[in-house]
Amino acid sequence: MSIPDAVASALRHQAIELPSWAFGNSGTRFKVFGQPGVPRTPEEKLADAAQVHRYTGIAPSVALHIPWDEVGDYGVLAARAEELGIRIGTINANVFQDDDYRLGSVTNPEPRVRRKALDHLLHCVDVMDATGSRDLKLWFADGTNYPGQDDIAARQDRLAEALEAVRARLSGNQRMLLEYKLFEPAFYTTDVPDWGTAYAHCRTLGARAQVVVDTGHHAPGTNIEFIVAFLLREGKLGGFDFNSRFYADDDLMVGAADPFQLFRIMREVVRGGGLDRGAGIAFMLDQCHNIEPKIPGQIRSVLNVQEATAKALLVDTGALSAAQRSGDVLGANAVLMDAYNTDVRPLLADLRTGLGLDPDPMRAFERSGYLERISADRVGGQPAGWGA
Repeated sequence: MSIPDAVASALRHQAIELPSWAFGNSGTRFKVFGQPGVPRTPEEKLADAAQVHRYTGIAPSVALHIPWDEVGDYGVLAARAEELGIRIGTINANVFQDDDYRLGSVTNPEPRVRRKALDHLLHCVDVMDATGSRDLKLWFADGTNYPGQDDIAARQDRLAEALEAVRARLSGNQRMLLEYKLFEPAFYTTDVPDWGTAYAHCRTLGARAQVVVDTGHHAPGTNIEFIVAFLLREGKLGGFDFNSRFYADDDLMVGAADPFQLFRIMREVVRGGGLDRGAGIAFMLDQCHNIEPKIPGQIRSVLNVQEATAKALLVDTGALSAAQRSGDVLGANAVLMDAYNTDVRPLLADLRTGLGLDPDPMRAFERSGYLERISADRVGGQPAGWGA
C-alpha cells in the first residue's frame, strides 16, 4: 500500500512541539526519580530536544517554562536553538510555585499578589519578544478548597481583568492559550475547571485568545473529540497538550492509555481543517517521563501522534459521508474502524526514508550512542527537574 500524496503532504508538514521539562527528572508526589545524563541547563535541554527532531523530523520546536528555563539572555538561547536545528516555541508561565500563591495568583484576594502574578505573565511576553515565540500558555492552579473561602464570582472578575491586561500587551502574531484543569490543587472550586470556562473568557478576549486542550484534564468518560470539534468550529482551538491518563492528570505518554481516543481526536482535527497550513493549532506534548528514558520517551510519543494522524488522514471521507447521509450506523463506524486498524508503520517508514531519515527513529537513536555520551559528560551540577 502506497501512501496517498495528500496524506504524505500533510504528514511531512506536521509539527509536534516538545516540552523542555520532560527532559528533566520527574516522578510522583511521593518520589522524584533521577536518571543519568539529565540536562542541567536550558541549553542542554535544547540539545536533547534536537535529538528528537533529528530522528523524527517533526519536532522542530521546544516549549520553555519560566522560571524553570530562566536565562540571562533569551536572544542567545534562541540563537542556540537555531544552531541545533530547532527553535523556541510556546512560553509557559508559572504562577503556582511561590508561597504568595497559596490562595491563588491572578484571582488572589490580595491586590499585591495579583500584581506580582500579572507582572510575571507580562515578563513572559517579554521572553516571547526576545525569542520570537508566538504563543503564551496560561495555566492557573487558582481555586478554593472550602465553601465560603472566597467569592467565586469575584475570582472570575479578577481572572478576566488579568487576562485582558495580558491580551493588551501582546503584539504582532502573538496570542495566549488558556488551559483548563478539572481539579487539583483546588478541590472545591477551580477557577478555570473546564473548556467552557476557558472558551467563555477567550471569546470575550477576541482573536488573540485561544483554548488549549490538555488530553489529561477531563472527567472520566468525557468525549474529548466533541470538545475538539466544537472549538474548531468556533475558531477557538489554539492547541493541545498531548498526554495520557488512567485516573487523573497522570501525564503519561500520549496514546499509552487509549490510542483509539487519540485517533478519534486526530480525526476531528483533520475533519475541522486543523492540519491545514495556516490553521495555527499548536500540537505539543506535556508529559513527565518518570520511569522511562527521557529522549526515547519523547521520540515514542511523537511517533504515537504521527501514527494516529496518519490513520485519521486515511479515513475514506466519501464513504463515511455516504454512510452518514443514509443513516448507515454500522457502515459509518466500519469506515472509521478500517482506518484505525490500518498498520501505518510501513507507510511512515517509507515517508521517513524519502525525507532522508532513518525509517526506525527509536532504533536509530539507540544506535547513536548519544545517551551514553551525555551520561558520561553530565556529571556534577544540579540536574533539571520539577521546579528547575
